[in-house]
Amino acid sequence: MTQVADEPHCPWQAQHEDRLSELTDDIILSILMRVDTTTATRTSVLSKRWRNLPQLLPELNLRVWDFLPIPRLEPVEAHKMDQAMTCLAKATRSFLADPSRKSSVTRLSLQLYMTGGHVCEIGPLVHGAIDCGVVKELNLSIVDDKEPSICSHEDMLHQAQAVNGFFTAYPCVLRCLTTLLLHNVRFAEWDINHLLFDCCNQLRHLTLENCDAGDFSVWQINAPNSKLRILEVWMSCLKRVEVLCLPKLERLHWDEWFRFESPLRFGSAPSLKELALICGATLDHEVFSLSEVVRGTTNIHTLTLDFQGERLWIQPEGRQLCPAFQKLRKLYIWGIFVEFDLLWTINFLEAAPSIEIFSAQVFDHACQDDEEVRTTELYEAQKTKPQWNIPKFTSSKPWQLKELELVGFRPLEQQFLFVRSVMERAANLKAVLLKEDDEPCQDCERLSRPHPPPIGGFFPRDKDEQETIVKQLRDGVWSSARIIFSKYCNS
Repeated sequence: MTQVADEPHCPWQAQHEDRLSELTDDIILSILMRVDTTTATRTSVLSKRWRNLPQLLPELNLRVWDFLPIPRLEPVEAHKMDQAMTCLAKATRSFLADPSRKSSVTRLSLQLYMTGGHVCEIGPLVHGAIDCGVVKELNLSIVDDKEPSICSHEDMLHQAQAVNGFFTAYPCVLRCLTTLLLHNVRFAEWDINHLLFDCCNQLRHLTLENCDAGDFSVWQINAPNSKLRILEVWMSCLKRVEVLCLPKLERLHWDEWFRFESPLRFGSAPSLKELALICGATLDHEVFSLSEVVRGTTNIHTLTLDFQGERLWIQPEGRQLCPAFQKLRKLYIWGIFVEFDLLWTINFLEAAPSIEIFSAQVFDHACQDDEEVRTTELYEAQKTKPQWNIPKFTSSKPWQLKELELVGFRPLEQQFLFVRSVMERAANLKAVLLKEDDEPCQDCERLSRPHPPPIGGFFPRDKDEQETIVKQLRDGVWSSARIIFSKYCNS
């Protein structure tokens, strides 16, 4: 086979070359758009025809992380960060500094560190490409590998000064900025609104990771002309975000807050369709009224509440939720500690009979149950079953529920009671999905000590055991819904 392949006029080789030559530029560009920019650039050495094709790509994705060693270890060493930025500057120059470039870049996605002098090389290239109309839209990620837990006030101020200096030096970047991700930035209270809403007129997607305007500060957003559609907040020390006016906002995701009260309030957010609140609350976190949080919204379509196996941080409510949940279709209540009751979740179905898909996830991770911690009073208080003494509330409207999913199913009494109660009430129910945990926990797998057996036993994989469970769930309950067992499969 080697001798045949080396022959200059091998029929197989000619046929292989013909197949490549038959592809049009549009098809080749479509292929190149599906690989990272580094790989796409390397194809330019294949032939004369391919030499200029990377320059015709309508979308560019220049990520500093693509130039770091694999696997990428955190925190990244300073010299490796500098090497990656050197490569990023070179790649940016090769794509944007060509004066003969005729095609425009519909979208440039740029990820960089605010380190060294490389930013002073990349900034003018991007500024010039935007100024002459080559780049139409910019997705910018300014990253920092320092963990929030070790990121000091001075670190965050330094990062903010670097970000502000970049935007001040290259103001036209703000003009076509559509997506922005920032790490470890502490703004002055005025700067955050001025930068994100007064200057970024085209901004549609904003992600803030460990960013704030000072410890326990309140961020008020009043931007009636903003085009922002997606707002994501991760691990912020903000006391609260008050969305006074964001008319285009469609999705809001808040993962982990540290102030011990409601992290969010709405004034006017008429387009909000998706809301996700995720937090592993401690005893210091105060419970709050979810109905107060969502007041001012009327079009929420998908709601996600994730307690990450800790205490419930919302107050018992029922009828109060009705005004904001008139159009709710998908409800995800995840991270419910395995020993907690599940019946309280039915209040959401009563408050929002329009829900069609309801997913509940039970949480039981060995990595959070250290033997030395289990016996402490703090642990016992943290895992105390919630006492949700809610007055009986029954909606006058029929439930529209079609699919019930229970992730982390175990043959526990509270889970049987929950599933049976939903089956009895949901006349339109088509399917009940009893699922194993979606994926194994890497922290649990790394434990050196033996795993304790799961509370309530393991997920039923045996066919006979599954049939027994189906009979128990259907006993005395009329429902035509299919009961489906789904075990985790690592594909």
